[in-house]
Order: sequence, then structure tokens, then C-alpha cells
Amino acid sequence: MAKLPYTPNSQIKNALRKMWLRSRERQRALKNSGYCCVKCGIKQSRAKGREVYIEVHHEDGIDWDGLIDLLRERLLQTPDKLMPLCTDCHEDVDEHRQTKKESG
Repeated sequence: MAKLPYTPNSQIKNALRKMWLRSRERQRALKNSGYCCVKCGIKQSRAKGREVYIEVHHEDGIDWDGLIDLLRERLLQTPDKLMPLCTDCHEDVDEHRQTKKESG
């Protein structure tokens, strides 16, 4: 089977989910709750036979399709919108873009 010419949505979602699971924001939420469920109060446990896992819920939900669309628009662009550059030229282009942004 041939590879797709673009990164599959499932791969993007997997990478975002891994980032979320390791994020400082998620860790802070767990720490702030004392690793307990804020609804019933049960504490997280890794004890064999008594495992309890605490997950971190997004109150506003996660718009996976919107996130993926934004990544495709801003980061995972089509090759015709991508320009391979050496490090020095890349810095020059970025500096020029930043200067243009600041001036107007």
C-alpha cells in the first residue's frame, strides 16, 4: 500500500494526545486535585488489583477536527507552500517577516 501524500489525521491526533498527556497543564490539574476525582473524591491508585486512574476532562471539550484543520493550515502545509532553506537563509526570512509585521 502506498503512503498518503499527507500526514493522516489519526497520526496528528495521536501526537496531540501524547503532548497533552505529558503537558504541564494536565499535571498541574492532577496535582491541584490531589490526584483525586473532583466529583466523587476517589484517589488515584496504582496498587495491584485496586487500580484507579484519574483522567483530566476538558470542560469545553476538544475540537479535534478544528485543531487538525488549524495544524494543516498553519504547519502541515502542502509542499508548494513550503520552502527548504539553510539555517542562515531561514533566519533571514523569519527576521524579514517579523520586521514587516512590526512596521505595519
